[in-house]
Amino acid sequence: CGVVERHGVQAVLASWILEEHLNVLGKLGCVLCCCGSVVLIIHAPSAVATSRLKLEERLTDPVIVISALLVVLLLIALILWIAPAHGKSNIMVYVAICSLLGSFTVPSSKGLGLVAPDLFVEGPGSTRALALFLVLLVTLTVSILIQFVFINKALECFSSNMFEAIYFVTFTSTVIFASALLFKEWTALTVTDSLAMLCALTTVCVGVTLLRISQEAVVTWKQKEA
Repeated sequence: CGVVERHGVQAVLASWILEEHLNVLGKLGCVLCCCGSVVLIIHAPSAVATSRLKLEERLTDPVIVISALLVVLLLIALILWIAPAHGKSNIMVYVAICSLLGSFTVPSSKGLGLVAPDLFVEGPGSTRALALFLVLLVTLTVSILIQFVFINKALECFSSNMFEAIYFVTFTSTVIFASALLFKEWTALTVTDSLAMLCALTTVCVGVTLLRISQEAVVTWKQKEA
């Protein structure tokens, strides 16, 4: 989860460094999003020790395969049809693309960490290990490059304050759920953690809603004080 922490920091610093402005609703939404994400990270499933062989087995699981195909199809629809038509007017289009790509980026990097020792530390690995390493490397590279493209497009059209706050939330959520699904980290969740994650997601949803509403709101802190 440390990979995604920088997004929340950038959202806060952008108002100072880039002199961008969020109205009162946007600031409240940003606070709710960050607080909900922190709670989500704290109660997220802990990493479960696994091996390359277990990873290979899980990658062939029908649930994983179907989930990955659905995400790919959704990304294709977003990139080819929805983004050209609505990307410049709806921030959630670019956010959805980058966040869904994150569900490939972080699990791929985790997978590379599992496969690499078989290839470089313990001597030459099997052909299957090499093939898996290359597939994960290509997936990681492609997803990162596409993310950069759409992050730049989003920052050209929308406030970096707003984009980073929403992106932090959605990216964190998709990464947590993708990793939990692939590595079966959810099996270690307690009832308390499950309820806390549900409350955190509710808080995040309220925060994202406020951020979306703030695009058209005209109430600022100065107007509020006046």
